[in-house]
Amino acid sequence: MGNPLYDRLFGIHAGEDTPFLHLPDGQIITHAVFLDMAARIANALTGFELEPGDRVAVQVEKSPEALALYAACAQTGLIFLPLNTAYKAGELSCFIENSGAALVVCDAASEAELTPIAEAQNARLETLNADGSGTLMRRALGMLPAFEPVKRAEEDLAAFLYTSGTTGRSKGAMLTQENLLSNAETLVQEWRFTKEDVLLHALPIFHTHGLFVATNIILASGGSMIFLPKFDLDDILRLMPQATSMMGVPTFYTRLLGDEHFTGDLARHMRLFISGSAPLLAETHERFEARTGHRILERYGMTETNMNTSNPYDGERRAGTVGFPLPGVELKVTDPDTAETLPQGEIGMIEVRGPNVFEGYWQMPEKTAAELRADGFFITGDLGRVDEDGYVHIVGRGKDLIISGGFNIYPKEIELVLDDQPGVLESAVIGVPHPDFGETVLGLLVAEPGRTHDLEAILASVQNELARFKHPRKLIVLEELPRNTMGKVQKNALRERFRDLFVKN
Repeated sequence: MGNPLYDRLFGIHAGEDTPFLHLPDGQIITHAVFLDMAARIANALTGFELEPGDRVAVQVEKSPEALALYAACAQTGLIFLPLNTAYKAGELSCFIENSGAALVVCDAASEAELTPIAEAQNARLETLNADGSGTLMRRALGMLPAFEPVKRAEEDLAAFLYTSGTTGRSKGAMLTQENLLSNAETLVQEWRFTKEDVLLHALPIFHTHGLFVATNIILASGGSMIFLPKFDLDDILRLMPQATSMMGVPTFYTRLLGDEHFTGDLARHMRLFISGSAPLLAETHERFEARTGHRILERYGMTETNMNTSNPYDGERRAGTVGFPLPGVELKVTDPDTAETLPQGEIGMIEVRGPNVFEGYWQMPEKTAAELRADGFFITGDLGRVDEDGYVHIVGRGKDLIISGGFNIYPKEIELVLDDQPGVLESAVIGVPHPDFGETVLGLLVAEPGRTHDLEAILASVQNELARFKHPRKLIVLEELPRNTMGKVQKNALRERFRDLFVKN
């Protein structure tokens, strides 16, 4: 039976003395050295008496060792649960408790704060720092650099990714080995990746984009990555001549265009620029092509599905669209009320089905049944249409989801914090266009009668309770929130009213 995920992504490189990770300081980690590291960690995990199917919650900085931990979880049959490094203790407590994690791995700086949370769940806690130090690697370095992969099947779970819920309750999307493998192998073909590719990787690896798209594609193709801890414009400009391809969020491309050192000559040798995780403005498409001659390839994916569609590698990459459904992925546009498929060109709810679509939400059968139909179609919550040429357009989002700089943000979570502030009668949080982040968070407040707001104090409270990417860029006080006849706040009206707040006319 083997272990498909490990065998087809990692194990195929066993013994290969070819580059896998190029680090900023010039160090190169080969596929063989990386797999030795992963095997040592796998032996350490086994020594912790973890069983296949146990969850491993990981909140650590990006490093080769952090990536090797992902490989070790695949090798041992453990379910990998990466968590955003910006999450605060209260947020992490929810994820660790809900997932029933048996092991928590964190930076040593967070150890004291997370120890009681792990202990409350009877979970073991180990540390792993950005420089590769910590208790996990100390133990792993004493282990053998060989490990026989645990037998698993394609339908076995490989990872959890948590996505916030509109009610404030997070949902653990369960991803199988097949979900990850099918998507990676399809994208290798669609985007023409080979062992000659060197990917400029400045994305986080706690997110689908950086881990299950970028990293898995390079593993499946046998290529290598310039593995940067984060997006640093100077590093990107310095290292781009060594790369052939780059994946990024729209912010990456607007930052590049904002620097005069980013020229057509610097990008001339590049094969492919890919953008995702948030909408790319048509203006950015046009400016990038005018500067470099390259047309950015935009695609569309989700936590629950990885990638669903892509603009073509060969053919017109059409600005304002996310291209065509990937091979093996079915996409339809339906009436949100009746679920009937709509005629081509009409706007409705996007639904997708394919081997990339997740198994459901962890321990949430009712939520799973509401969003994942019995016939396998997943109701994405995104509104869109398919034009006469077959290109998919995303025209809006249900559930008021905000995507800022590639991160999913649900307003309800922020509204709960704002509503709890002194003097706040009610709040509404919306996403409005932003030239750098695609969208940004705007908080709208209504004061209790006779009260005034200390906006700085409210922002400080939000900053203490929520990850940075969820912080409102601005708070605005309104006399009242617009409502329909049923009393529901009309967020469309608010979005229209403030749509140009951060966009220059």
